[in-house]
Amino acid sequence: MQVTETLKDGLKRAYTITVTAAELDAKVNEKLVEAQPDVEIKGFRKGKVPMAILKKQFGQRIIGDAMQEAIDGAMKSHFDASGDRPAFQPEVKMVGGDAWKEGQDVVVEMTYEALPPIPDVEAGNITLDRLTVKADEASVDEAVKNLASSAQSFEDRKKGTKAKDGDQVTIDFKGSVDGVAFDGGAGEDYPLVLGSNSFIPGFEAQLIGAAAGDAVSVNVTFPEAYGAANLAGKAAVFECTVKAVKKPVPAELNDELAKKYGAEDMAALRGQISERLEAEYRTAARAVMKRSLLDQLDTLVKFDLPTTLVEAEANQIAHQLWHEENPQEHGHNHGSIETTDEHKVLAERRVRLGLLLAEVGRKAEVNVSDQEMTQAVLNAARQYPGQERAYFEFVQKNQQVQQQLRAPIFEDKVVDHIVAGAKVSDKEVSKEDLQKLVEALDEM
Repeated sequence: MQVTETLKDGLKRAYTITVTAAELDAKVNEKLVEAQPDVEIKGFRKGKVPMAILKKQFGQRIIGDAMQEAIDGAMKSHFDASGDRPAFQPEVKMVGGDAWKEGQDVVVEMTYEALPPIPDVEAGNITLDRLTVKADEASVDEAVKNLASSAQSFEDRKKGTKAKDGDQVTIDFKGSVDGVAFDGGAGEDYPLVLGSNSFIPGFEAQLIGAAAGDAVSVNVTFPEAYGAANLAGKAAVFECTVKAVKKPVPAELNDELAKKYGAEDMAALRGQISERLEAEYRTAARAVMKRSLLDQLDTLVKFDLPTTLVEAEANQIAHQLWHEENPQEHGHNHGSIETTDEHKVLAERRVRLGLLLAEVGRKAEVNVSDQEMTQAVLNAARQYPGQERAYFEFVQKNQQVQQQLRAPIFEDKVVDHIVAGAKVSDKEVSKEDLQKLVEALDEM
C-alpha cells in the first residue's frame, strides 16, 4: 500500500493511494477466514466449507468491503503520520472507476484542505472591562408596576361608554372570506384587550370607539405569512357584536400582589426583582465583554483559512440573511443566492474565531460534561410543552442537534478560560450606558 503526495499548495492537499492486487486479495482472504466458521453451504458441514468455494461464492461481495477498509486504513495512517486534520471530509475518487477489474491494483485520488496551524493565544495581551450595573430604585419601581399591570383586572364602564385603547371588550364574532365562513373564524364571549395585538393586524383598532350593544364590521387582510395557507393574504370581514366594555384596574401595590408572585411580602418581591434585574444586566455585560474579546482575538491572531470552510460559511450567511429579508419564503424553493464581499468578510471572521476557539479549547482540554448537556437538552425541550420525551429521543438519535446544543456551551467555557488569563478591570456603569453598548452589538 502506497500513499504518494501529488499536491501541496497552501492548505490544499492531494494524494494517490495505491492498494496492490496482492494486498486486496489478502484482505479478501482475511475476511473470508473470519466468516468461514459461520458459513453453511449444502454438501458441507457448518464451518467446513473450503476456501476456494467460499471465494467463488462470496468473493465478489466481499471485495467492495475489503477495498473500503484498505483505503480507510491508508487514510488513517496518513493522517496519523502527517498530523493533518482535514477541514472537510476528504474527497476520494477511484482512478478508472467502473473500468477496474479484479486482479488489478486499486488506485484512488484523495483531495482535501488541511486545517491550518493555529498560533497560541497570549491571553495576557488582552484587556477587558467587566461591567457591573446595580438595580436602582426606579428600575425596581417600574418592574413592580409592570407586574401590577399584568395582574390587572377589568370592571364594566358606564353604559354607553366608548371603548378606548387598553380597554377590554367582550365580543361575539364571525369571520368570512368572500362571504364564506371559515374554520376557526367564530367565537362567543371573547374577552379582547384592545392594543394587545393578539388578533390580526388592524382588527383591534376598528373596535376602538364601540360601545356595548354595537355591531361592528371589521375589515382586515390576513398576513401573507399567515399560518393557514387558505387564508394567507386574503381579505376578510368579521361581524362583531360588542357585549361589554371594561376598563383596566391595576392591582394594588401591596403584600397581596407580592404573594401572587411567590414572595412573602412587597419587600421580598422587590428584592427578587432586584436580583433578577442584576442577573439580566450580568448577562448583557457578559455579551459586551465577549464581543470585545472576540474583536481583539480577530485582530491579534492571524492564520490561513481553508477556502472550503469560508465558502460554506459565506453561503450559509447569505441564505440566512435572505430568509430574514423574505420571511414569507419557506424551504429551499428559490433560485441561487449570491454571496457578496460583505458575506465573505463576515465568514472569514467566523471561521477564524471558530477554529481559534476550538484549538484553544482542545489544548486546554475543555469539555462539555454530561450534566451540562442534559441541562441544555432540558432547556431546549421547554420549547415543546407536552412533547418533551419525544424531543429527548430526537436529540439522542441526532448527532447534529447534539452538536448544536454542545457548541455554545463549549464556546462559553473557552471564553471563560481565556478571560481567566486576560487583564480584566471591573467597571460600574449605568443601565443606560450598558443598553447603548448592547444596542451597538446588534448594529455590528
